[in-house]
Amino acid sequence: MRYFVNLSSAADAKPVYVDVTALPSGALSVQLDGKPVEVDVATLGASTSQLSMIIDGKVVDLTVEGSPPDLGIIASGHRSYVRVESERQRAAAAAQSGGGGKADKLLKSPMPGRVVKVMVAVGDEVAPGQAVMVVEAMKMENELKAKVAGKVSEIFVKAGEPVEANAKLVAFG
Repeated sequence: MRYFVNLSSAADAKPVYVDVTALPSGALSVQLDGKPVEVDVATLGASTSQLSMIIDGKVVDLTVEGSPPDLGIIASGHRSYVRVESERQRAAAAAQSGGGGKADKLLKSPMPGRVVKVMVAVGDEVAPGQAVMVVEAMKMENELKAKVAGKVSEIFVKAGEPVEANAKLVAFG
């Protein structure tokens, strides 16, 4: 699962991408912005808000306050506030916000899957509701359509490639 972690409350702060996969052994495979990191996590006592972590050989004891996406973290006597959102939380928030505008100029994958067909090319003019891509998820093909009229300015994926939920697919100018 991918998590987006904002360490700053600034509006233009770039999140850290944290990919966490539970392995069959019970261990975790973790990548920070695409770089592998050795991590071992244990809860302290009955509470899941107190954690002891080994990160690349360094022990860090954490106390976590609040509930996602907004968390307070106490580590080594220092308190910080962070925003942690999973891909699912981001997709749900985007779906709830609805509306139009800049977000409609970018077609994103509504679910994880595999790109089956790209039906447009850079420079093509599209109309609202025009099919631009087919993504297969759980053995069902989903035709994705443009929400706005515009010219295709960039295509981020190719047929056959896997995509995550909320991944950029096509940008319209």
